[in-house]
Amino acid sequence: MTNLLIDTPHGPARVELHCAEEGRAALLLGHGAGGGFGAKDLIAVTRAAQGAGVHVALVEQPYRVAGRRAPAPARQLDAAWLAVAEELAGTRFDGMPLVFGGRSSGARVACRTAAEGQAAAVLCLAFPTHPPGKPEKTRQPELDAVEVPTLVIQGETDPFGRPQAGPHHEVVLLKGDHSLSADLQGIARSATEWLEKVLRPLSS
Repeated sequence: MTNLLIDTPHGPARVELHCAEEGRAALLLGHGAGGGFGAKDLIAVTRAAQGAGVHVALVEQPYRVAGRRAPAPARQLDAAWLAVAEELAGTRFDGMPLVFGGRSSGARVACRTAAEGQAAAVLCLAFPTHPPGKPEKTRQPELDAVEVPTLVIQGETDPFGRPQAGPHHEVVLLKGDHSLSADLQGIARSATEWLEKVLRPLSS
């Protein structure tokens, strides 16, 4: 494991690198609004990706590095994420396909930045389709706008809703709520199978 600080327009972001033995691609994972790298689903996906020959970069947003609890505005989150992706793409992961991903708020960032960041695919954990109890405030359009292969792993009883599948994205429902901690083996299996599928044509 390697720790880096990468400058962004909104302060330094912290990156925790977990490299595979022979990496064929890289997965950037963002955290939820109030959580960090210790989320069980992020850990499960990190280990699964490494086992599938994919390097993982866990990205901590500048607001958390600075010790703030309240999330930064979406435009700042996106700008910081893209700065990290650009730096890693030109150095550590030069020439490799990049997969954007994250849990909850981090999944939204991955979706919003996928096109500009030239992501080859997107992996969403617990995508917050709407605020709890407010289905009218849907964020489904953020997911629908992604035009590369996308996997959403969602808890069946997530109070943040259940996203709909679409032409470019599939939804896997697992036992559990927004924490996605009830079926970690299911998360790892789903992520591994999907990564193998989407990366096969890119590495052939």
